[in-house]
Amino acid sequence: IILSEKTSRNLFLFLCLNFSFAFVELTFGIYSNSLGLISDAFHMFFDCSALVAGLIAVVVSRRPHNERYSYGYLRSEIIAGFLNGVFLLFVGFFVFAEAIERAFQPPTVKHERLLFVSIMGFLVNMVGIFAFQHGHGHSHGGHGHSHGGHGHSHDHGFDNGNTNSFGHSHDVSIEESADIPGSQQKIMHGIFLHVLADTLGSVGVIVSSYLLTNYGWMMADPICSMFIAVLIVISVYPLVTDSISILMQRTPSSIEHVLPTCYQQILSVGGVLSYHEPHFWTLCSNVSVGTIRVVIDPNANYNMILNEVRHIFTRIGVQQLTVQIEYQY
Repeated sequence: IILSEKTSRNLFLFLCLNFSFAFVELTFGIYSNSLGLISDAFHMFFDCSALVAGLIAVVVSRRPHNERYSYGYLRSEIIAGFLNGVFLLFVGFFVFAEAIERAFQPPTVKHERLLFVSIMGFLVNMVGIFAFQHGHGHSHGGHGHSHGGHGHSHDHGFDNGNTNSFGHSHDVSIEESADIPGSQQKIMHGIFLHVLADTLGSVGVIVSSYLLTNYGWMMADPICSMFIAVLIVISVYPLVTDSISILMQRTPSSIEHVLPTCYQQILSVGGVLSYHEPHFWTLCSNVSVGTIRVVIDPNANYNMILNEVRHIFTRIGVQQLTVQIEYQY
């Protein structure tokens, strides 16, 4: 399952390479007493966790929906990104605190071969940069038409003043309840940021190794560690905030600015009297879903209004929409 698909295959191969070298960095970091190398190794280990989360999300999200999970397992991508981000934030704060302590009491660092190991770590991360830069820029998880995927959800209740009683209503699902294609964009975006920050961290370790080897400047190690810690937090912060926004059902940021226009377009459709309770949220990256109640005149063209409402929202990237049509008498 993993090796049969290009994205999961690249993830697995780089995972093996990254995990192996992380052990090399950690071992030599402990031997040389270099916090910079140790923190970079731990960052590589958590890069591995991002890769594992990506593999799990790819495999699990392919499972079909069932009675218990009517949307399938698409949110596994979001949960994996959130958990990985929280762990990385913890590591970043821990490394920064340790670096501050070492800044006041710089330890003796054995710098033999430290520069060589640092350069090797940089080369390993460059492999990841080239492997995932395409996925970061263009991965849309195989979705036929990707319309922005960093969604989030938040309920906006609208009432246009019509409080009259309504007659019988019709619940109409615009999209059939088939399996929605999952997306790998968020997990690939997170992995790219991890590897990019780790690459910059490797540059920091190389610089500190050079200063230690040639000038014996012990303060270079804690300063490098602070630099890596800041990069960890900066790289993971967008992933955590986006994941929280999606889990909190925030309105997708990719369509939030155009929704007021869509609501006005609904009111301009012939026979539409008002709309109520529009809710739009992100299921997973690149998959926005929504529900809305539309009140129409009893003599209005039911099918025409239904199709118009559907087209209004599919044009802005809503992949699945449920419209409840209600007659006003």
